[in-house]
This record gives sequence, structure tokens and C-alpha cells, in this order.
Amino acid sequence: MNPDWPCLSAKGAGSRLAVAVVPNARRTGADGLHDGALRVRLAAPPVDGKANDLLVEWLADALQLPRRAVRLARGASARRKQIEIDLPEAEVARRLAALPR
Repeated sequence: MNPDWPCLSAKGAGSRLAVAVVPNARRTGADGLHDGALRVRLAAPPVDGKANDLLVEWLADALQLPRRAVRLARGASARRKQIEIDLPEAEVARRLAALPR
């Protein structure tokens, strides 16, 4: 576990990221840490997987990865989600630190 990012852990050769989503936001973006997870506000409703799709798309873009390298592992219908990322933990932490806060 990375001390700067308690929401991030290693998973094999990749990483796992805990995310707390806030759907129906005005804009999509990271909003700091909340209860051990990265809080992400999503400008999409939690209907028909739209918020999940936007989350994966936004994370892939923010981490500069192809969309196939970011997957929803758990929490499809919950606000707390687990995201698997095909990138080592240290590199994900570096890229997360570069996000605007």
C-alpha cells in the first residue's frame, strides 16, 4: 500500500484502486480522498452503467492508458468500487499525484 494513496494497492503486476463515486455531478473529476478511497465526481447518472462507463473512461484518460487497461472489478451497482489497472502501483501513484486537485 502506498502511504500517499491509501486507496491504491498492488494486484499482481498491476494495481487495484478503491474509488468512491458521486454520480450526477456538474463535472467529472477527482475530488480528493474520502474514507480510504479516491472520490471521483461523475457527470453521468447511475443508470444503465453510464456512470461506470464514464468512470473507466475518465480514469484511463487521466492515467494516460488505453481504456482496456482499466477495468471495473467490483461494485458495479455501488458507490464504492474497485478498479483494476494494468500498471504497477508506483506508476499509478505517480500519475495520480499529477492530477489536478
